[in-house]
Formats: sequence, structure tokens, C-alpha cells
Amino acid sequence: MLKHYKLRNYNFKLLIMVIALAVIGIIAVGSAEEALQSKQIAGFAAGVCLMIFLSLFDYSVILNFYWVIYILNLILLALVIFMGKEGGGAQRWLELGGIRFQPSEIAKIFITLFFAKFILNHKEKLNTFKYISLCVILFAIPAVLVAAQPDLSTTIVICLIFATIMFVGGLSYKVVAGVLAVAIPSAVILITLILQPDQKIFSGERAYQGNRIVAFFNKEEYANTLGYQQEYSIMAIGSGQLMGKGYKTNQISSVKNANFISEQQTDFIFAVIGEEFGFIGTSIVVILILLISIECFSVARKAKDVAGTIIASGVGALIGFQSFINIGVVTYLLPNTGLPLPFLSYGLTSLISSFIGIGFVLNVGLQCKEK
Repeated sequence: MLKHYKLRNYNFKLLIMVIALAVIGIIAVGSAEEALQSKQIAGFAAGVCLMIFLSLFDYSVILNFYWVIYILNLILLALVIFMGKEGGGAQRWLELGGIRFQPSEIAKIFITLFFAKFILNHKEKLNTFKYISLCVILFAIPAVLVAAQPDLSTTIVICLIFATIMFVGGLSYKVVAGVLAVAIPSAVILITLILQPDQKIFSGERAYQGNRIVAFFNKEEYANTLGYQQEYSIMAIGSGQLMGKGYKTNQISSVKNANFISEQQTDFIFAVIGEEFGFIGTSIVVILILLISIECFSVARKAKDVAGTIIASGVGALIGFQSFINIGVVTYLLPNTGLPLPFLSYGLTSLISSFIGIGFVLNVGLQCKEK
């Protein structure tokens, strides 16, 4: 329920950084696609209201309904498969009551909340084979539903969030070392197999995912085909130099104005910021993202219980890992994959879900252990 908190315990630093980042997003979206700026502003307003409300609402009360949260998450993800709306070659959206949203974005928050309570209830048994297996199974069900959309990039992000949750929840270092000992060689073998001619790992509707990985490791060969979008992206960022070309630049040499980058208002918004605001603008964005993620983990360290630690760490991991992957794609350091940049990309589900996550972190912070 809503509780009385001490104003001095409210994390205004985190609040200001998040709002500043989201305002930069509104400005960038307005340049990339002016017609969408008003929707981004509406999403910003709704997100801030939800964030402030949840920051004052006791997270422990919400976690009592963790099984309801888990089942609701599965229902929404399953509905996408059976009655979802297609866009960009994937079926990832639902339209209920005239509202169109992306359940896989909400799933990141739902998974964090569910495991926060589940691990809290079983923390003494977490390192047993039974409960590790149970956690993996409970996570695998929504993860498979997300992967089936298909949405490989979001699947990777929620896997990273789950790994963070298990680690901060108290998973033994021995178990972590054992998992890494298997996961790292497996990843190397998987990539090697994908790069083989006529590979069957990604085929049919998923062939484009394998092709993107192949294109990444053969940049020169695919520069004008599968890799052209990332090539133009780094060209846009580089052309911004130190100060950028200016907001809504009308220069003929603008990569953005020439529409060489598709989805520049969503997955490639960082390229727009780089071209128009230069190295200084992109540095501010990266620093804000880094500080927000670090602040979430700082709140996690002082949380009153393991549930609070998991919530704050999960949201910090979400913002940190997703931003790293998005910026890695835009700067051609990672294979191309569709993933929004938190608080910056156009996409109301992603924007509002991110604000909801920060709302929970703020509430965790209000209930931190006294020093």
C-alpha cells in the first residue's frame, strides 16, 4: 500500500537522471520523425506519473501477487503467438481495448518481480539442484514464448537479466563458474556453426537472424547489403564530429535526412543523436545510462531484503545490458538486432516499462536499511 516515507530518503538523483535521459529521447525522436514526437511526450507523461506512483507504493505488497504476475505474463506472451499483430517481419504486438503494446517489453519487468518474490521465499534452498532447476524451468517458459515471436534480441536481454537475478539472489560462485565453463565454449561453437555454409541453425523465418551474424563477421562482403544500415549508422555518428551538425539539421550531407537508416526513431536513435549533437551529445547519453545503471545497483546493495536487491539489480541490468547491445549494434560492434535504447527510442511500451522499472527501484530505495 501507499506508505509515509521520509522525503530525504527519496532518490532525486536517480529521478533527475532518468527524466533528463527521457527528455533527450523526446528531442531526438522529434528530429528523427517529427510526427511521433507528440506520442513520445504523451508516453513520457504517462511513464513519469506511473513511476512516481509506484515509487510511493510498497513493493512488498505487489510481490504478494507474484504468481498472478507470472501467469499474466505467460497469457500475454501466448496471446501474441495466437492473435498478435505483425510489424517489421515479426509478430510481437497485441491490441487489446484499442491499445497496442508489446508484451515482451513488459515481460522484462514481470520476470524480475516474479523472481524477486520466488527467490525471497526459497533463498535458503536456492543453491540446491531442485530449486536451480525449478528457477530455470520457470524462466524458460516465458523465454521460449518471447523467442517464438521471433524476438532473439529481447530473449538475449531477459537471459542476461535472469543471470543477474540469480547471481544477486545468492547463487553460489561455484555454480556460476560451472555455468560459464559450459556457456562460453558453447557460444563459440554455436557461432562457428552459424558461420558455416548452408547452416541449418537459423532457417526458414529465422534465416535473417543467422544472416545478420554472418554479415557481421564478413563486413566487407556484406557492406552494401545486410550491413548497409550499420555502415550508414557509423557514418552518421562520425560525421557529427565533436559538436554535431545541429538539431534538425538541413545539411544535404545528413545521413538522417537522406533516410539511409531505417527505423532511425527506434533502434537507431543513437545515430541521430551522434549526427546532430556529436561526440559531446553521445557522451552525455552514455554517461547518463551508465550512472542510472550504477545507481540502480547502488540501491540494490542497500535494499532491506533480497527481493529489493533483485528488483533494483534486475532493472539496472535491463538498462545496462539493453543499452550496451543497442549502442553496440549502432556503432557496428555487434551484429544487427532490433532492440530499443531505454528512455530514448520511440516505442511507448518500452518507454513506459522502463519508467515502471525505475519506479520500483525508487521504492526499494525508500525502504533501504538504515545505516
